[in-house]
Order: sequence, then structure tokens, then C-alpha cells
Amino acid sequence: MKLACRNLGSPDLARRGLTADSAPVEVLLVDIEADLVISDDGRTVWNEDGFPVAELARALSLWLRLPDGERRDFTFDSMSYDVPGAVRITATEGGWRVGSVFAPDTWGSPTTWPRLVADLAAFIATVREGVIALGIKPDFIPDL
Repeated sequence: MKLACRNLGSPDLARRGLTADSAPVEVLLVDIEADLVISDDGRTVWNEDGFPVAELARALSLWLRLPDGERRDFTFDSMSYDVPGAVRITATEGGWRVGSVFAPDTWGSPTTWPRLVADLAAFIATVREGVIALGIKPDFIPDL
């Protein structure tokens, strides 16, 4: 399973009359976006252009920090979508599976918890690096 983002940017900040320094965190979360691809062994599970990757990275980081006994399935509840679940992570008998409410019949193959954590940590690190490259401090995306 892999979450990849391409073309990370913040094109709407200028339209809003904001800069990286003047934008509040809630605006940065939805305005820092990229083309997101969730794939599994080269097969696309779901993809979306202009996806709020900073908001997703933050939500995933907070989810991963939960104690094991408190962590349930992950459902991304974005400020940019009317429906929760643009990205979903569900525990199954065979392992953790990643998918989207927008592609309900397509899921990634089951994976182990350690492999899932490694893949999500790589995604979060990539987004944090992209945010830094935009000249924005990534403090609103907790580091693992």
C-alpha cells in the first residue's frame, strides 16, 4: 500500500489574498494540496487531484499517535468534502486495508500494522518536506 502525492502546492492562498505567513492553520490545512494516489502493488485504489494532503497528513499523524486500545478504524473527515471517508483505513482479519468511500468496491490488499505505519509515516514525511519547500513551517502536522 502506498499513498503518494505529486504537484504539492498552495495555489489558493494568493486567491484568498493570503501568504504562507498570514494564513491561519485551518486555511493551510485545506489549501496545501497535491494530486493524491493510493496504490497497491502498482494498482490504483483511488486517486484525486487537488487533495488536501496537509489535512490528511495531520489527521493520520494524530491517529497514529493514539494508544493502541483507543485506535479504531480511520475515516478521514475533511473540511473539503461533504462526506467523510475520502481515505479510509480498516482493520480486517487479514490485516489493515486502505480505500475510499468514493471507490467503495476497491480496497488495497491487507497489510500488517508495522507495514501500514511505515507507509503512512513515509507519506507524512513527504508532505512535511513539501510544506517546508513551500516556505511554511509544518508544525501543524505532528511529526512521528
